Amino acid sequence: MTKRPLVLFLTDRGQRHQQAALAAAPPALNITMMRRPSKEEVLQQLPDAEFLISERSGVIDAEMIAAGPGLKLIQRLGSLTYDIDLDAARAAGVPVAAWPLPVAMMVAEHMMLQMLALAKRWGEVVAIAAAAGYWGQPSRRTDEDTFAYDWSGRSGISSLYEQTVGILGFGEIGTELARRLHGFTPSRILYHKRTRLPAQAERDLGITFASRAQTVAESDYLCVLLPYFPETDMAFNGEILSQMKHGAFLASCGSGSVIDEAALAQALAEGRLAGAALDTFEWEPLRPDNPLLPLTRDPAMNVILTPHTAAGSSQDADSKGTRRSEYTNIMRVLHGEKPRYQVA
Repeated sequence: MTKRPLVLFLTDRGQRHQQAALAAAPPALNITMMRRPSKEEVLQQLPDAEFLISERSGVIDAEMIAAGPGLKLIQRLGSLTYDIDLDAARAAGVPVAAWPLPVAMMVAEHMMLQMLALAKRWGEVVAIAAAAGYWGQPSRRTDEDTFAYDWSGRSGISSLYEQTVGILGFGEIGTELARRLHGFTPSRILYHKRTRLPAQAERDLGITFASRAQTVAESDYLCVLLPYFPETDMAFNGEILSQMKHGAFLASCGSGSVIDEAALAQALAEGRLAGAALDTFEWEPLRPDNPLLPLTRDPAMNVILTPHTAAGSSQDADSKGTRRSEYTNIMRVLHGEKPRYQVA
C-alpha cells in the first residue's frame, strides 16, 4: 500500500473552518491539522512532512525549512508571504506559492459596498426614488438644461475621496480591502493589528500602522474586521464608540459578538455616527429584539444590515469545491507539474 504524503496544515481558525478544510482534502493526502502550534511543535512534525500549508499568516523561518528535508512545497493560503523566509526556501530548493482566497475577496468587495452605500445614503435615496412623491415642484421631461438635481433636498451624501479609512483587524480580508480602496483615492488607510506588518508590506499595500485608539479616533470610515476570541467578545463597546469621530461611518464584516450592538444603536440614534453597516451579529439569524432593527425602518438613519452574506451564499463559503481548490498545487506537484502562483 502506497504511503499517503503527509501535509502539515497550520491555521489559527476555528473548528468549523478546520473541518471544512479537512472534508475537502483529496483522499490521497494525509492531513495533520495544527491550530496555533508553537514553533517547537511544528519542528517536531516537519521531518516527516512533504507539504506545508500555512493559512493566512505565521512565520516560516530558515530553521523550520531546514527541519523539513522532504518538503516539496510550502503553500500560503492567502496573498501575504512576508513572514516566510523566501531566500531560505530557494536555497533549500523548496518552492513557495501563495494561493488566492476568493472568499476574502468577496468580503472585501462587500465592505466596499457597505462604505459606498453609507456614503451615498443608499437606503434613503432609493426609498425616496421608489416613493415617487411630490417635492414642491412639477415633474418636467429632462433634456440638456432641464433636470431636477437632488429634487428631494438630501444632505450628508459624501464620498471616499480624500477621507481617512481605518481597518481594525488586518488579515487577508483587510489586505484585499486595502488594495480595492486605492482606486477611490482616500487620503489615508490606517490599519491596526496585534503584530505590525513589515515596512515593505506596508509600502506595497499603501497603508499606515496606527494604534487602535488612533485608528478609531481619526477614521472617517472605520472598518471592523476583528476575529472572535474571548478577549474580543463585546470589545467594540460604548467606550470605543465614544472615541470615534463625530459623523463617522462604521462598516463591519468581522466576527459576530465583537460589537456591542446596543451601544452602537445608541450612538446612531443620538446622531454621533452618520451610519453603520453590519453583516455579522451577536445572534444569528437576527432576533426580533436586535436593537439595530428599529433603526433600519427609518431609511434616514442610514443603517444597513445584511444576513451574513459577505462571503457569498452558504453553498459557496467554505464549500468543498472552494476549499478543495486549496490543495490544487499539492496535487500538481505530486503529478510533476509546477505549482501555480509561485513566489519563490
